[in-house]
Amino acid sequence: MPEFNNTELNNILELRGIGQSYDGGANWIIKGLDFLVEDKPGQGQFIVVLGMSGCGKSTLLRYMAGLQEPTEGIVKINDKPIGEAERVSMVFQRYSSLPWMTVLDNVGLGLQYKGIAKAERDEKAMEMIQLVGLDGHQNKYAQYPTLSGGQLQRIAIARSLLANPKILLMDEPFGALDVKTRLQMQDLLADVWAKFQSTIVFVTHDISEAVYLGDEIYIMKSAPSKFVRRINVDLPLDRNRQTKRDPRYTALVHQVEDEMIAVAEMG
Repeated sequence: MPEFNNTELNNILELRGIGQSYDGGANWIIKGLDFLVEDKPGQGQFIVVLGMSGCGKSTLLRYMAGLQEPTEGIVKINDKPIGEAERVSMVFQRYSSLPWMTVLDNVGLGLQYKGIAKAERDEKAMEMIQLVGLDGHQNKYAQYPTLSGGQLQRIAIARSLLANPKILLMDEPFGALDVKTRLQMQDLLADVWAKFQSTIVFVTHDISEAVYLGDEIYIMKSAPSKFVRRINVDLPLDRNRQTKRDPRYTALVHQVEDEMIAVAEMG
């Protein structure tokens, strides 16, 4: 079972004693779940969450984003209760941009809610637009098919980073993309992590994607769900396509596959 490794570092994300029941406690979807992510200066962390469908992976992200409260337990961001902490953005699998707004306005939306003047937020939004490779599309409406699925997810990533570059929550963000676009987005996200040294919590069903992107992989068992495996991804932090040719990468993919099968058999 994963254990807390409390050190002198500050905790950027903390879930303690989490339980989720929708029938007054007769049945628990999640029970006794603990999760701690420390703030590693100059590096950040890339945490990947794996588990069978319905085990509550997306629910955990909603707790961290303040979109749902657990039945029991404590959720903290930067050592503050979720209601007192700065809001954390979340990138969903389904496109979340507002189609009646331009790319520029979508990316700057978080700053608009903070009361930042338009000139300043447009300047900052353009920096993010250039970072995620959308320069030249800023005045287009954020809708399909004007923009591709990959471009719409780039908007969501840019918007989330501009609102809070320290923490990024991602719920299967590449699940609906074709293979080529998905690989491009994986590389983009690896570059974003290196640039911002963010703490990223990433939910996926793709084991090879989990190993390529993550530096820690957590595996959840089914209901009552909690974390039962924690795997350190012993690969260089600076990753590219050659990483996937590394024998250590292949071995880790096989290790995670074996762990996933073992956890699934736990029931």
